[in-house]
Amino acid sequence: MTNSNGERQRYRNTPDPVMTDGRGIDTAIATLEGEAAQQHAPRADGHRTNIAPARWNRVPEIVEGETSYYGQPMLKPSVWSIDIPIYYFLGGTAGAALTLGAATQLACPHCEHPLRKVAAICHWTGVAGSTMGAAFLIHDLGRPSRFVYMMRVFRPTSPMNMGTWILSGAAPTAIFTALFLNRGGLLGTMAEITGYLSGLFGAALAGYTGVLVCNSAIPIWQEARRWVPVMFIASSASAAASVIDVLSDDDRTRTLTRIFGTAGRLAEIAASKQVQRVASVIPKIGEPLHRGRTGFLWKLATGLTAVSLGLSLFGGRGRKRTVVAGVLGMGGSLCLRFAVHYASNDSAREPRASFEQQRSR
Repeated sequence: MTNSNGERQRYRNTPDPVMTDGRGIDTAIATLEGEAAQQHAPRADGHRTNIAPARWNRVPEIVEGETSYYGQPMLKPSVWSIDIPIYYFLGGTAGAALTLGAATQLACPHCEHPLRKVAAICHWTGVAGSTMGAAFLIHDLGRPSRFVYMMRVFRPTSPMNMGTWILSGAAPTAIFTALFLNRGGLLGTMAEITGYLSGLFGAALAGYTGVLVCNSAIPIWQEARRWVPVMFIASSASAAASVIDVLSDDDRTRTLTRIFGTAGRLAEIAASKQVQRVASVIPKIGEPLHRGRTGFLWKLATGLTAVSLGLSLFGGRGRKRTVVAGVLGMGGSLCLRFAVHYASNDSAREPRASFEQQRSR
């Protein structure tokens, strides 16, 4: 029914949505029926439940040439908190460090070799990063049981499910290796084997989050899906080298991490530029990387990584310079993860991005 102005009274008179138990059902216009209608789903963990868009107070008009659904977003932003980009950073750093540790073991098979100490440092870095990363991930989930529930299945087509198994394999093998590596006897032999296993898990841990980000309908990451995992792996390598540079003052360690970190920083800068270029082929899709908070973080990440690269390559090899380069490298990697997190939500809120992406194809 419409009034003299052509507006539907039901939109004016519709009360504010009544949110139920987290399922987002507006009981003013819908009824919960069926087998699972009476299921009790408490949300006592403090996670927000009202994620429904604001109600319409008027009937929207179709504007000629408008490539959207009445100017309304087609996608919802994620409900992930800032725990997730921190997990990206910690998990990626741990994974790259474990991979470097396993590679050092392989290159230096004798326990007496001086570089074996580097392998131990890498594995301890992996232990700290994977443990703290798991804590942030579980905190975002709200309850530890939710992490355990994801292990009830093994689904290779799901990056989130595979990530749970990867993290569950990386942390225990890294802990055992860090405790018993370079020791003799049975424990030392077992630690040698788990060191290689942790390196394999670490390589997956460093990059699977990039696959997870792209395995969604978010327009900006759909466009750049071939390059985002490469960017995550490169950024993880840069962060791992930066952390070890700050923690260790051994010359041999710094020489190794300089090579590993330089490769990671160069690849990170190149991959992020490629992600930005591919995402901006359709201007509306690439907008989040050029404006606002996301654009600032994206540019800041590139700048910090570039300065870190310059300090590590030129101007001497003093301890203070190495520490500054390491801190800047970690800052660049962390800013990149936050930029990815905020760009996802900005892209989901853009009402025209999905339509322009589909029509361009």
